[in-house]
Amino acid sequence: MSAETPVVTRFAPSPTGYLHIGGARTALFNWLYARGRGGKFLLRIEDTDRARSTPQATEAILKGLEWLGLDWDGEPVSQFAGHERHAEVAREMLASGAAYKCFSTPEEIAEWREAHPRQPFASPWRDADPATHPDAPHAIRLRAPREGRTVVRDAVQGDVTVGNDQLDDMVLLRSDGTPTYMHAVVVDDHDMGVTHVIRGDDHLTNAARQIQIYQAMGWDIPVFAHIPLIHGADGKKLSKRHGAVGLHEYAAMGYPACAMRNYLARLGWSHGDDELFDDAQAREWFDLAGIGKAPARLDFKKLEHVSGYHLSRMSEDRLLDEIAGFLRETGQPALSDLQISRMRPVLTQLAQKARNLPQLLEQAHFALIERPVQPDEKAQKALDPVSHGILKELTAELRGATWRRDELEAIAKKVAEAHDLGLGKIAAPLRSCLAGRTSTPSVFDMMIALGRDEVLARLHDQLG
Repeated sequence: MSAETPVVTRFAPSPTGYLHIGGARTALFNWLYARGRGGKFLLRIEDTDRARSTPQATEAILKGLEWLGLDWDGEPVSQFAGHERHAEVAREMLASGAAYKCFSTPEEIAEWREAHPRQPFASPWRDADPATHPDAPHAIRLRAPREGRTVVRDAVQGDVTVGNDQLDDMVLLRSDGTPTYMHAVVVDDHDMGVTHVIRGDDHLTNAARQIQIYQAMGWDIPVFAHIPLIHGADGKKLSKRHGAVGLHEYAAMGYPACAMRNYLARLGWSHGDDELFDDAQAREWFDLAGIGKAPARLDFKKLEHVSGYHLSRMSEDRLLDEIAGFLRETGQPALSDLQISRMRPVLTQLAQKARNLPQLLEQAHFALIERPVQPDEKAQKALDPVSHGILKELTAELRGATWRRDELEAIAKKVAEAHDLGLGKIAAPLRSCLAGRTSTPSVFDMMIALGRDEVLARLHDQLG
């Protein structure tokens, strides 16, 4: 492969369930590597397992990639649709002598393995005279080299050497004429022009066998990069006991896609000490040399930190788009124009303290509720008789205000000082009236966002 060859990567999920967080990271790495080099990022749905592959799972994978913001070039390729091409290559190898017909039955193979438990299966048909082949169902097996070694030159793991005597003559075409997954992957990658195979290191053992197909066909071998899997915080293989493992779960928890891209990129890859970056930086910086060999560990605290960083840098319109997408994803009603108009003046301030979209909406609670406000138990206690009297005085002063923040603060301070109170003593019952809670954004931010008429109406509802 020459240095001038355009980079082509691919993501090849099996549509047997949701898009796993590990698969999402693999897709991201392939996308970053291709996009950062002006190459192509292709999508192949490996749906050869007809019993387990479902259209719903395919749709979930496509939806997950779209939510994550990973665009692919061309149409998604169905591996199953290429089964005739896979069979054609197997027959080419048969004609060239790189493969042979194996008439061994499953029972015979099982019996052989029982007698040779530590050895790869050695078909008795490998060196049989073709003229003696019976007219019976048969598989087509690769005539793999028996001596020497096969070396996987891996961009992450380094050179991985496997003795050829440890590899069997793998089946290319089953006796029913269907291709095996191991064979189909190689044919598809070659036909799609894939130059870099970036995938989980659970496929590393497959690479040596697949290289033998490339060599048998005289095809260019792509650059392999087998990336370590993701583990939970306890260092064990990621599973549901560690929390969310499906990408859709992170979308439903309200983490913005840009934050997920940043977080997943750092999950097993590094660029110096950089932790927080945007897409342009990720595309520029990402390379295979920065991928570590050790398994990455999922860290929700770090994800929240990354998510908070990205939320804090968003514009009002971007935040509103993120909120709208989150509400759609979770099946919640869209915000009304009135709710949006109340949120907008303080949205960027609220985003400074939020770590995800539900937290942001929680802080914006005061802008989303309708009158009459229903104070919770703690807020109700703040509205004692003394506070009622003070807030009535404040209400009278507010009616003539020009509704600038500095003037609102001055009025509240004046009323508080008249009762020898600090501003905080007024703020608590005022929060109760405006938001029905004692923990809210700044009362003056809320007053500016709600506007004069709404603030006075909410005060009147509580004070009479």
